[in-house]
Amino acid sequence: MTDAGKTVSGVAERYAAALFELADEAGALDTVETELNAFSALLGQSEDLTRLVRSPVFTSDEQTRAVSAVLDAARLSGLGANMIKVAARNRRLFAVPDMIVGFRQMLARRRGEMSATVTSAEPLSAANVAAVKEALKAATGKDVSLEEKVDPALIGGLVVQVGSRMIDTSLRTKLGALRHAMKEAG
Repeated sequence: MTDAGKTVSGVAERYAAALFELADEAGALDTVETELNAFSALLGQSEDLTRLVRSPVFTSDEQTRAVSAVLDAARLSGLGANMIKVAARNRRLFAVPDMIVGFRQMLARRRGEMSATVTSAEPLSAANVAAVKEALKAATGKDVSLEEKVDPALIGGLVVQVGSRMIDTSLRTKLGALRHAMKEAG
């Protein structure tokens, strides 16, 4: 789901709003965005980190120590990193992924951008990302903040989601449709 189409509520929304306000006052919105994107990428790459963030089994101290070590290793030490540590200390680490979504939504509104997610079977080149952004800008009339995801199960093609609209050109979907058509014909 894209950031634009995802509903963020409760704890995550309050953390995101507080972080946005602090970052805005400090003139550090771009820096915090970079930190949160880096942490989000780490979550996407590590099942262990995802388990740490989501699991209620770990104590507050265990979560705080572990997430602090991860942030230090990734050289993340600004407002975004501090907010993640505060969430861990307050037993709210589970809310961090939605907090990041909420922060991105607020930043996109501030910038007059739309958020979109593009999922591909392999990481996109910079030229492909630029082409997708340009095509979305032409279609929506707005600058687009693009979140990239990789899902090898797509086999090829792209799945692009802007708000509630999804365009699925993946080979997985095309093969599924072909398989369905073959069953009906047979």
